[in-house]
Amino acid sequence: MTAAVDANLLLDFNVRAIEQVQLDSPPELAARDLMSPYVWRERDGRYGIMVRAVVPPGAPLTDTGVIWAGWSDDGVRFTMGDTPSIVPGPDDHDAGGVEDPTVVRRDDGYVVYYSGVLADHAHGELSYATGPSLDRLVKSGVALASSKSEGNTKEATIDRTPDGRWRLFYEYAADEASRVGMAVGADVAGPWEEQPTPFLPRADSWDDWHLSTGPLLTDDPACPVMFYNGATRDARWRIGWVAFDADYSRVVARGLQPLVTPPPVDDRSATDIAFAASVVVADGVIWLYYSLEDRRLARALIRRS
Repeated sequence: MTAAVDANLLLDFNVRAIEQVQLDSPPELAARDLMSPYVWRERDGRYGIMVRAVVPPGAPLTDTGVIWAGWSDDGVRFTMGDTPSIVPGPDDHDAGGVEDPTVVRRDDGYVVYYSGVLADHAHGELSYATGPSLDRLVKSGVALASSKSEGNTKEATIDRTPDGRWRLFYEYAADEASRVGMAVGADVAGPWEEQPTPFLPRADSWDDWHLSTGPLLTDDPACPVMFYNGATRDARWRIGWVAFDADYSRVVARGLQPLVTPPPVDDRSATDIAFAASVVVADGVIWLYYSLEDRRLARALIRRS
């Protein structure tokens, strides 16, 4: 169903098929649960992935995540590296864990935004690393620091402005909830100019409390779409969509119902989460990559109508 803010715009999305994403992994990675699959396509047609690997429930909590990279020819089965690409520490800003990778491909290599978690495993800031390849990344520090009003900055989504600047969407914590912020900067780490809040929770809806950034579909630059993550106060996350005008100054359409929901569970205390991480358009086909239950990966074939 479509929520048309602009009466002249008819836009909707629905899921046509779902596939499990599989990783051929070394033992250290295979022993962990998987989240935040950031997938992109290289110029040669290969699919790259960076994924957050977390300690499974019941195991000693050594960290909140490490980030692994791999490659695929078909976008479904990935061969992962022998060692992680980004690990916690040694600096304080990410000593407790590294989470939620977002990859920007540049002519000279890669920029990888990630959420750096302090040693308390509870607080963090949006950080970044750069390098010529995914196995030669060098941490570069904090990309967007938290503030008194915007805590736990994380979950980057990047778009470039027509004049070449960086448009950064991010999740932050405020008033016991997650929110989505937006800023524009001259380069990878800013300095950032805060922009108006791109969209807000909706009362009496599946996204009435928490919002988190998701990937951008920008094949139509006049109407970019974010597949965002939303939840009620009890943090039952679902994936929805919201469309903007060309400069993200106005919401022009927003789906009424979730686009992706996790499979039903018998135990109400079980993890009940579907969380979008990346989108790839390949040969005109839209693939949305996401994690389920904070432990396994999937992709959905999305139809636009």
